[in-house]
Amino acid sequence: MSFPKITKVAKYVPELVIPNNQLSEIMDTTDDWITSRTGIHQRHIATSETTSQLASKVAKKLVATLDVKSIDFIIVATMTPDYTTPSTACLVQQEIGATNAFALDVSAACSGFVYALSTAEKFLLSGIYKKGLVIGAETMSNILNWQDRSTAVLFGDGAAGVLIETTASDPMFLAEKLQADGSRAMALTARKLPNNQPLDVLSSDEQSFLAMDGKKIFDFVLRDVSGQIVTLLANNSEIAQSLDYVLAHQANERILDALAKKTKIARDKFLSNVRYYGNTSAASIPLLLADKVEDGTLTLTGKQTVLLTGFGGGLTFGSLLIKL
Repeated sequence: MSFPKITKVAKYVPELVIPNNQLSEIMDTTDDWITSRTGIHQRHIATSETTSQLASKVAKKLVATLDVKSIDFIIVATMTPDYTTPSTACLVQQEIGATNAFALDVSAACSGFVYALSTAEKFLLSGIYKKGLVIGAETMSNILNWQDRSTAVLFGDGAAGVLIETTASDPMFLAEKLQADGSRAMALTARKLPNNQPLDVLSSDEQSFLAMDGKKIFDFVLRDVSGQIVTLLANNSEIAQSLDYVLAHQANERILDALAKKTKIARDKFLSNVRYYGNTSAASIPLLLADKVEDGTLTLTGKQTVLLTGFGGGLTFGSLLIKL
């Protein structure tokens, strides 16, 4: 029997980079204020590209050396789709010509990539499908109130993803736990895409923008997300002993620090690139994965034990313990 394995990673971020000091020109903030509270130094912003265009550029990289007709499915995790319908994944399918692939979006905010990757594994384990793309893509700049420093300074745009196929002789997915708590759904909301002019301070009904109760989200991470990680590792203690790295959702450095402390996992095992991209929601974990494969930290050789942990709106949270 062959098992699902990530065989390739790719990323794409918009060309425009907005450093913190540029944000101080349009809102009441400073570089020091942002950096000291979040660890974020800059973010990439899509001025004209849509979420599906970002995702399509990633998909083209992933299938560059393949017969695109061999792709069985495309899953795109996003909370900023181009349309309510068609799905972003269908737009990607059309753009790359993957006519044999079925396509769907996963809407689980910052947990989206973890949810989507878990879903992809189940499709492949069915034996019906052999090869798929899992992509996280966001244009968060389109749903931000650019006068609200409590949210606008945190987020950025980007996309990244993986090619996953049944080629491994041993299981890559070792353990998982996906959860949600709809009773706290209003802790993070975004009704629609009202502002398709990034960095524009105008816009429409303020209730349409992304809104977040920072304290509730922080408490959620400290209690629920850390608890999920601790329980998953405790239930798989033999595997956990060989844990090499944690790829957690890149919300901000303060949250990563808190997670490390609460779970008692060495801080240097929590990989990070949030300083360069900000919080890219569903794109953050695959962006981190792509960066760390690129710099050689991660190898895709099946020899490293890695924990992927996503958490965000819904509220949703999920962890995958994998052999990467």
